[in-house]
Amino acid sequence: MNPLPPFTARFDDVEVTFPRSWEMGENGVARRVSGSVALENITCEFPAGQITGLLGRNGAGKSTMLSLLAAFRRPTRGAVLVGPDGDLRDPWEDAALTSAVLVVQEGGDVLQDEKVEATFSYYADLRPDWDPEYARELLDLFEVPLRKKASVLSRGKRSALAATLGLAARAPLTVFDEVYLGMDAPTRFAFYDALLADYAEHPRTIVMSSHLVEETERLFENVVLLDRGRVVLAEPADDLRTRVTSLTGPTAAVDHLAAGRDVLHRQHLGPTTRVTVHGPLSDDDARAAAAAGVTIGHEGLEGLLIHLTRSSREGTGDGGTTAGRPLAGKESHR
Repeated sequence: MNPLPPFTARFDDVEVTFPRSWEMGENGVARRVSGSVALENITCEFPAGQITGLLGRNGAGKSTMLSLLAAFRRPTRGAVLVGPDGDLRDPWEDAALTSAVLVVQEGGDVLQDEKVEATFSYYADLRPDWDPEYARELLDLFEVPLRKKASVLSRGKRSALAATLGLAARAPLTVFDEVYLGMDAPTRFAFYDALLADYAEHPRTIVMSSHLVEETERLFENVVLLDRGRVVLAEPADDLRTRVTSLTGPTAAVDHLAAGRDVLHRQHLGPTTRVTVHGPLSDDDARAAAAAGVTIGHEGLEGLLIHLTRSSREGTGDGGTTAGRPLAGKESHR
């Protein structure tokens, strides 16, 4: 059986609303609790055959979004479509699609009271592209015992087991939802390297939900940024890495260079000011900055995430922006 090609995943004007429910009050009387909107007007795409980082603060809606891809829930409104290019379908109750979509969380979908090798047999039955030899190689790499029960493994070993399942299944759409949080740093970086190596040899679509942006951004070819249930941006990662520029130096010189620019953040420390602005500097501005003793830097994806999801209650300093506002000149998908 030939492996399926990498899947595309698309969200078209998707909304997820949690219904009203009941809770018990302090006086022992049940009361009705208002529902909430988890996702609102979500329109974006996870391109086939690429690694996309799904970023956002806690509670932004990342896990809800990923549960839609795996058909764990249906959207309240809009369409979620997955599949090979030219054959995108709703995954809900579509066994052919859901067997090709794998969402891996930190603990993994494992048989807790069985030995790890029993979980491997379970995946071999469910996942058409499961590679048992590669799975054993990964267990050796991560030093996870094959003949122990999953329930007795440490948190770090359970995370490594979950990562192993995600890699060895080689699903056309593989989603890692903070799977590496329990790992120590050496194991996390071994996982990143293994992912890149196997992705190059066995192309598929990979989505990584991550809070460890500084560590994982080197993996990303695309980025989807969520903030409070909305897509702030969905763009190629290389376009974003040069989007935010920092200027650090004497206050007057920094203010002169920042004049007329979209200032995302400003910090003062005595006579020194550091501002973060949208967009790169021209060659002339770069020369002027060097002559004035102003240092130019780039924030990277983590800095971009921080500035674009900064709460309006926290403030952004003089000239700062409103939380979640899309960057100027780009489609916001909101």
